[in-house]
Parts: sequence; structure tokens; C-alpha cells
Amino acid sequence: MKAHLLYPDRDFDFTAEPGPLHDDLVIDLELASVLRAMAAGDRFLLDVSRSVLLESLDDVGLILYRQAVLSDCIEQEDTVRGLYATVVAALQDKRGLFWGIRSGSPRTNLSGAITQLEGFVVRLREVRQVADDHLEHVRSEGLRNLFESIRRDLDDAYFEILRGHLRRLHFQNGVFMSGRLDRDNTGIDYVLHSPGTKRRRWRERVGLAPRTSYSFTVPPRDEGANNELADLENRGLNHVANAAAQAADHIESYFTMLRAELAFYVACLNLRSALLERGAPVVFPVPLPSEPARFTCGDLRDTALVLQTAETVVGNDVDADDRPLVLVTGANSGGKSTFLRSVGLAQLMLQCGMYVTASSYSSSVHSAVFTHFGREEDESMRSGRLDDELRRMSVIVDAAARHALVLFNESFSGTNEREGSEIGRQIVEALLERDAAVFFVTHQFDFADGFRRSRPSTTRFLRAERAGDGQPSYRLVPADPLPTSFAVDVYRRIGGFADATPGAPGAGRGDGGALHSAEQAGSDAVASKRAG
Repeated sequence: MKAHLLYPDRDFDFTAEPGPLHDDLVIDLELASVLRAMAAGDRFLLDVSRSVLLESLDDVGLILYRQAVLSDCIEQEDTVRGLYATVVAALQDKRGLFWGIRSGSPRTNLSGAITQLEGFVVRLREVRQVADDHLEHVRSEGLRNLFESIRRDLDDAYFEILRGHLRRLHFQNGVFMSGRLDRDNTGIDYVLHSPGTKRRRWRERVGLAPRTSYSFTVPPRDEGANNELADLENRGLNHVANAAAQAADHIESYFTMLRAELAFYVACLNLRSALLERGAPVVFPVPLPSEPARFTCGDLRDTALVLQTAETVVGNDVDADDRPLVLVTGANSGGKSTFLRSVGLAQLMLQCGMYVTASSYSSSVHSAVFTHFGREEDESMRSGRLDDELRRMSVIVDAAARHALVLFNESFSGTNEREGSEIGRQIVEALLERDAAVFFVTHQFDFADGFRRSRPSTTRFLRAERAGDGQPSYRLVPADPLPTSFAVDVYRRIGGFADATPGAPGAGRGDGGALHSAEQAGSDAVASKRAG
């Protein structure tokens, strides 16, 4: 029997080693918060969720297959949680037997295997009952195939045969064996026979009829003879004990795989409940083929931030269809990095068959997702910040296949703007030539404006929106990059002129006004240059 809830034709390989860049994804996208919500305190759910989330599917059909299973799980949540609890209980029953290291005698091993099989039979009947009761209520191919296979393989005839075998394996009428003597009168060719239930007729037992068999009784205190009989019995029971142990292992492996694959969907139910409790939107995304590049979202929110704060998280609406490059600019603390994380998390969730935290989301599937976020400078001083950025970028380039998604956050800012812009431009151009999709958050005006001039039709420019009082709205709007870094806002925030209004005549005094004038002049100069 197979579970096949994550793939229609094979099991999920939970033993596969994660890729070399998966740790960066966990750190940069703050994936730990999402995994904790999925696990709800269960370490096993945490490990399974991490494995599935980080193995992105690039097949639209497989993504839709999992989405259908998850949709059924949402509609039949109590059923799925109950089935998962039954499977977990079956594995816990086995642990309670203290039988795992089979180093005892064949009789001891057989007894342990029988006890485990009898416990598994009880749980298999419960699993069969779930399939009987809920087959007609599920629509997905994955759950229907699972329930149908359970009803087919665990029918009444199976349980009757299994019950008969287990009853005979207790050998209540003794162990029946045959053998023969070798030339040196040693016993060979021992064969264990079905014990049967036929008893000698009463006339034979009282000596009035010819004997059909002969027997003798070993005295209880004859230790040597009893040891010999025990050795004979073990020779006969050895193969049966091994067969019973293998049968128990087979059923246990089925429960183990079923638990692992159900665990992912139970974890998804946990996360969904946590998001809905916080009032966040949840929707199944639309996966699209890798070509052409597609990306649109409505009210997309950072899932990790939703889980970390009690306040309402602002969402974003973006249309970047046919634009493989998305450049995000604007003032600090305006929601740029939050948006970048929301894209990365949503794409991982889409490509493992989950819902996303948005009111709508559609995107091309990618061969892999990579992040290149800014890091603190190496405290050991073995390498500079730029060296570290280039080293990590080299690993990404080596691992990235066609149609990868790469998320950059303030990358190549470890040097001056001129050099950083040129490094970033060449790397992004190379990625785009390999049909990658790129989201890039930057403060480097030369870098962003260069793409405005060279790739205006294939780049979506977003800017962090600012309200009239200069406060961020945490929304991104389609807008070209500006040369200003909004230094006046920074100056005001750290103690300059808190009551001044940006852009108002005479706003601020002294250095604050000078900063604002310089920035305004720079903006006017760029606007004049573009108009010319």
C-alpha cells in the first residue's frame, strides 16, 4: 500500500539532503516563523514542513495535484486530523511494546511480532472505517486513491485471513515439526507444520485402539533435555518469527509514510488557522508555465510578518506580467524588504502546493528560488562585505538553472554606488539572459535608472509610497526611481525638526533645510534631463 498524497506515482523522499542555499532561504525569508506556526509545537511536523517547503515543484500539474488534496483536507479537516491521530497512535503503540532490537530467541521475537501485528490490526480497522465513511466526501485524486486503496487492500477477507494467521501463530496446541536423521544421527531438515486442531480419538487415548503417534515426556528437572527441546523449537520457529517480523515492519513502514505525508497537510491546516485568526487573506494561487514570465498579486502580505505581529499587515497589489525584472526603490522603512519577503514566501508556498497570504496570486513556476540579502560585515575581518556578497552570488549562479527566481535585497552596496551599480547591472543582465526572474530592492539610483533607460518595457518599477506628511504607507506603487534617498526624513526622525513638513516652503532650518534643498534640486535636475 502507498500513500501518494504528495506525488501521484511515488513517495516523497524525506531523507534527501537540502541544497547548499536552503539555509539562506530560511534566514532571509524568516521562514522559521512560518515553520513554527505549521508545527504548532510538534517537532515532526516542523521537520516535514521544512522538507516539503524547500523542495519546490516546477511542474504545474503536480502543484495542482497537491492543491486539490489540500482543498479536500480543509473541507474535511476533522477527518484528516482524526486519520493522522490514528496513524500516530499506531506508531506509538509499537513503541510502548519495548520491542525493537530483535536479539532474543525466535520464540521471544515471534511473540513480540504477534503483539505488534495484533495492535496494528486494530489501527488498520480504524483507518478502514475512515475510508468507508468519507470516500464519497472527497474529490481530489490523491485522497480518493488513498481511500480506495485502503478499502481494496484492507477488505473483510484480508482481516479474516490475518486473524486466522495470528491465531495459529500462538501455537496453543504446541509446536509441530518434522525432521530426519543424518548419517551421524544428527537432526536435519526441520520443517514447521501447521499445528491444526485435530485431537486423537478417545479410544486411542485410553489405549483401546492402535496408536497413530508416539510421544514421550521430558522430566521437568532434566535441564539438558529441556534445553535440547527449546533449541529444536527455536529452529522451527526461526523462519516464522522472521516472516512475522517482516510483516510487522511492512505495516509499520506504511504507517510511517502515511504519517509523514499526512503531516504536511496537517501542518498546512495549522498555518491556515493561525493566519485566519489574524485576519489575513488566504487563497490558492494560480501556477503558470515558466514561459512567458508572469506575476500578479492582490493584497499580498508577508506571511512571516503576519505571524509575528498583532497589528494588521499592509498588502500590495502588483502586476508584472511579461516583466521578468522588478526593481523596488524608495525610502527606508517603506515596506520594500517586507514585500520582497512576501514574494519569496508566496512563491515557495505556491511551488509546494499550498495557499498563499493574499487575496489573489498568480505566477510562473520557477526551477528554484534564491535569495541574496545584505549581511553584516564579517566580524573576523577575513573578508570584506563586498567579497562576501560576490562569494554568495557565485554559489547562486552555479546552482541556478533556467527560469530561476532570484531575490536581491540591497545587494552590492558594500562598495561605492558606481561600482555597485555596474556589478549589479552585469549580474542581473546575465540572469535575465538565462530566463530568470529577478526582484531587486535597491537604493542605487544609477543602477535602477540604467534599467529604466535600457529595459523600460520588460521592467516593473515600484516605489515605496509616502503620505503627504512624509510617513510611509508601507505600500508599493508603480513609479520610476528617484535620485533622492530622503535624507531629510532620516534627519527629522533622529532629532532634527519633527514638526516640519517635507516639501513645504521653509520646512526645517539650517542643515535640515539645506538637505531638503539639495535633494529637491537633484530631483529637479533629473526631471529636466529626462524631459530633454
